[in-house]
Amino acid sequence: MATRILRAFLTTLGVAALATTTITPADAAAPVADPVSLVDPMIGTTNAGNVYPGATKPFGMIAWSPTTTRGDQAGSGAAGGYQYDVTRLRGFSLTHLNGTGCTPGASGDVPIMPFPGEIRTSPSADSRDEIFASDFSHADETAEPGHYRVGLANGTSADLTVTDRAGLGRFTFPVGKPANLLFRTSNSLPGSKNAEIAIDAAHGRVTGSVDSGGFCGRTEGGAENQRSYYTLHFSVQFDRPIVGEGTWADGTLRPGTSRASGGEGFADVARPGHGSGGYVTFDPAKGPVTARIGISYVSAANARRNADAEIPAGTSFGTVRDAARRAWRGELSRIAVGGGTHAQLTTFYTALYHALQQPSLFDDVTGEYLGSDGRTHRLAKGQRAQYGTFSGWDVYRAQVQLLAFLDPRRASDYAQSLDNFAGQNGGEWDRWLHNNGPTHVMSGDPSAPALAGMHAFGAKDFDVRGAFDSLVRAATVPTANDTRDAGCPVQCAGQRPGLGEYLRLHYAPDDACHCWGSAAETLEDSVADYALSDWAARLGRAPEQAGFLHRSAYWRNLINPKATAAGPYLQPRRADGGWVTPFDPASDAGFVEGSSAQYTWMASHDVRGLVAGLGGERATLTRLDAFFHDSAGNWALTGTDGLHYNPGNEPDINAPWLYDYLGRPWQTQETVRRIVNTVYGPGTGGLPGNDDLGTMSAWYVFAALGMFPQIPSRADLVLASPLFPRAVVHRGNGATITVEAPRASADTFYVQGVRVNGSPTTRPWVSEAFVADGGTIAYDLGARPNTGWGSAPADAPPQAPLP
Repeated sequence: MATRILRAFLTTLGVAALATTTITPADAAAPVADPVSLVDPMIGTTNAGNVYPGATKPFGMIAWSPTTTRGDQAGSGAAGGYQYDVTRLRGFSLTHLNGTGCTPGASGDVPIMPFPGEIRTSPSADSRDEIFASDFSHADETAEPGHYRVGLANGTSADLTVTDRAGLGRFTFPVGKPANLLFRTSNSLPGSKNAEIAIDAAHGRVTGSVDSGGFCGRTEGGAENQRSYYTLHFSVQFDRPIVGEGTWADGTLRPGTSRASGGEGFADVARPGHGSGGYVTFDPAKGPVTARIGISYVSAANARRNADAEIPAGTSFGTVRDAARRAWRGELSRIAVGGGTHAQLTTFYTALYHALQQPSLFDDVTGEYLGSDGRTHRLAKGQRAQYGTFSGWDVYRAQVQLLAFLDPRRASDYAQSLDNFAGQNGGEWDRWLHNNGPTHVMSGDPSAPALAGMHAFGAKDFDVRGAFDSLVRAATVPTANDTRDAGCPVQCAGQRPGLGEYLRLHYAPDDACHCWGSAAETLEDSVADYALSDWAARLGRAPEQAGFLHRSAYWRNLINPKATAAGPYLQPRRADGGWVTPFDPASDAGFVEGSSAQYTWMASHDVRGLVAGLGGERATLTRLDAFFHDSAGNWALTGTDGLHYNPGNEPDINAPWLYDYLGRPWQTQETVRRIVNTVYGPGTGGLPGNDDLGTMSAWYVFAALGMFPQIPSRADLVLASPLFPRAVVHRGNGATITVEAPRASADTFYVQGVRVNGSPTTRPWVSEAFVADGGTIAYDLGARPNTGWGSAPADAPPQAPLP
């Protein structure tokens, strides 16, 4: 979920046009030897990117990363828990989400803080983080895949590395000062309902848990989500004897005690001064303290089992760190790139790194996991892993497609995971799962295009027909939740809000929507309906194919040909058929984190309907040109107003690729390359906004390869031009896709000709069959557009057979 207002970011912290370089065929011959060395986890730690720089493995359960503070114990400076320009922190938390937009964020469970002083007051009473926090310098900070280290101004340091469900933390303390570790068990980023800690000094162990959730609890409708829906358990074993201990509850410090409990709550006004935790003390003369920690969403016993299985006692820090690095090298090497500048390669592999942080592993080494019903479940037959968290509205447009493109088997497990959670949630597929918890955040029914898209890309090892039937039922049978307004507008409970009225009127009425943005809901449901139609065709389900195909055109009922003097726009309607007025195409009224001008381009499955609604191809092209440029003809790509393209939010990220459908693929090539060269880049501000669980990063990965899954539920890829002279995609199903463009550079991006598997083509797209089987796309690129290539109507990418 992206922030509603993005800052003008091209002037912040180092996002500038990438260096131009001339690439020769010799440069292209050698792929990157070690992509891990090119990853910079700090990219996206400003400009509302909301990423975290700490230690995690690909798709890992544990993500051990610092929690920064601006002097507010209930905040961190960013929803990801870390803000680069905030150089004070209050602990190293065990769980994080990548790039979420809701403040104060999500997860950030159990901050652990080294403290070299006498503990005389309760850390929960330190509501302004004046005592038990510390400044730090980026000069004494290292962040790399699977490893994070920082030295603190208080004289301590933390060195962190992880496995899938466990981690090693090596903490140093200044000589001659007390050596304490604080466990702020209740201090999750969004708050907590309860927390517990138990210290077993005799055996050098600390265990505990936190009941949390609360994602988007500060938003409108936040009372619906100021609640707990998961419990994180942890178990820590130290390599040094514990020589002192204590706990606290709210403002009361209790030296010498070993147990405490109590939460902070979720409301901002309730949290300061509340909560619980504990501390353990070590002999500083004995040297660094290493904590071997496991986590679990099932039990403390499973947390210990996870640690013992993944980091057996005596395993060295370097062994764990090196294994994490190898895991990242394996995942990042799924795309082997040759050529390009260092800046381009850093941006690319960091984007791939961010895109592959989620979904997060959710089952223990026992095969158990916490379900959406709050009960313990086991993996389904044939399922290798249960994954948690589904940022549906965000990820269905690029990230899940990239996941399935690179690893169909893992995507199958993810699809089965979502099906499992839906079954445990009364058959409802929640649009935003935080871990196991239905949060109802955002709009539409993103599970349909997400699963259809993963299936199209080859993820077929899950209960395909059972999942399809469940989604069809949700799209055709209204439920009580569909008419609930609790939590609205941001967290409306229904999977298909206002479904009964939608089926009756063929659009979501603004005055009876039960949703966040009636026009946005209509578009989202139309995209979901097309996904179900396309999926039905693959399954041989003719009635559903025809019925949902017809429904996928319902969005056209919101095109008002007289919306403005400048021409048609999508406009919300009332139940009586009248248009909602006053209307402003730059306004978000009736839409979700976007405007009518931005959402108008979203129906990528029905470009014919879009062209007809906007008054024909010439009028559509004029409108599209104006969407990417200001009135003086300059590029307008910063997302700072509602009339132009917003690269940091999802509803219009498909828009640059629409020129391929309109006979002007050279404009897709130049628009995509302009975005790649200016909106993304190295530096902390190198993301255009919230990464949204890897969605913005996934868009960049596809764009740098010169291809994009324009229709989310299909595996056809529309083409721009590749950034690198050579890229090889190893799909994980045995297929390999090679992209060759020897003349590629930052400013050489116009397609002069293309060969697919050796045969010339004028089509600016490749088929699902090519994606499934693999092959080679070879580009001849130049510095000037070839307006003849791909411009014939017969060359356009395939469209739904809608009238």
